[in-house]
Amino acid sequence: MMGDLLLPFQFPFMQNAFVIMAMIAVPTSLLSCYLVLKGWSLMGDAISHAVLPGVVLAYLLGLPLVIGAFAAGMTCALATGFLAENSRVKQDTVMGIVFSGMFGFGIVLYTKITTAVHLDHILFGNMLGVGPQDLWTTGIIAVIVAGCLILKRRDLMLHAFDPVQAQAVGLRVGVLHYGLLALISLTIVATLSAVGIVLSIGLLIAPGAIAFLFTRQFSHMLPVAVLVTLVSGFLGVYASFFLDSAPAPTIILILTIIFIVGFIRTSLQARRTRA
Repeated sequence: MMGDLLLPFQFPFMQNAFVIMAMIAVPTSLLSCYLVLKGWSLMGDAISHAVLPGVVLAYLLGLPLVIGAFAAGMTCALATGFLAENSRVKQDTVMGIVFSGMFGFGIVLYTKITTAVHLDHILFGNMLGVGPQDLWTTGIIAVIVAGCLILKRRDLMLHAFDPVQAQAVGLRVGVLHYGLLALISLTIVATLSAVGIVLSIGLLIAPGAIAFLFTRQFSHMLPVAVLVTLVSGFLGVYASFFLDSAPAPTIILILTIIFIVGFIRTSLQARRTRA
């Protein structure tokens, strides 16, 4: 019985899946807290979809895929900001147009090339197929993103809550704004091999939303989000072995269940308080 329960840990591909999930858990969960506070959920979705043409173009040019993905993500973010500031169209509408257009462009490009990389692996990840290079790339990016978020957590918190006050006290708001966009792009690059383009947005939003439901202080949100992601990631990868399902969707499903439980708990507490 115990041997069956420990069976997933005996296979190298499962061990790699656990490791890469632990790597991406910290930067995605920390970043998700700021995205939730700033109301940037759609921005994360836009950038995650926009990296597809960058990945395809990098493949065609013989460049590392991470370079193409990061360049496309930043192009989407900058284009969204420029169009929103120089037109009467609201930012959420601009983001919808930009990310859907770039995603469609990426799909068209993909259909015109011959590659051994399956589209499903780009869209939904291939956590069970990650290799040493994926682990190194993800690990380096995870350390960079997590380090920047921890070092600048106070400045980013003020920028998220009150950008006007942040500018008034002398913070370089523009650097924080575009720096956060760059960190989003880097984080999405780190999650590509594990959860893909489509499901990366789940890791960028759900942990922060869950932590927001369970805590009332931002200083508590960060560790709660990290803990939730680590637990969900471990359970998702572990359960997928016995369910014969893909790890990434299983992880997102567990995060969704935790969010629903947290929402119900918060709603019941609010009703008791009013009563």
